[in-house]
Amino acid sequence: MRITTFLMFQNKDAEEAMNFYVSLFDDGKVVAVKRYGPGEAGEEGTVEHATFSLAGQEYMCIDSVPKHSFTFTPSLSLYVDCDSEEQIQRLYDALAEGGQALMPLNSYGFSTKFGWVNDRFGVSWQLNLP
Repeated sequence: MRITTFLMFQNKDAEEAMNFYVSLFDDGKVVAVKRYGPGEAGEEGTVEHATFSLAGQEYMCIDSVPKHSFTFTPSLSLYVDCDSEEQIQRLYDALAEGGQALMPLNSYGFSTKFGWVNDRFGVSWQLNLP
């Protein structure tokens, strides 16, 4: 048995988001991408299913064909333990650009430094410097 985080994008953002996330982590990589072809359910060239890896953890994503009345919410977030001040600052700045700061980088008493953001795609990230 295995559990994998699955991200469903609604505005044809899956590939852009995946490539952005992969660019942020030294070992980030796109594992596989299957795109919709002509005459298939989704818009040609959009992501039917993709797999990518960040810090040894695998994720899946799609461009949803049906439109839903829901999207991402901060009640589920990706939690990253960072190795350095430079790393947490770089990730926070990149993820917050075009997104929304939920908790600015600061010491909140439970870690050296912590920040929480929704990125420009709506995915929520908690960044921690233990």
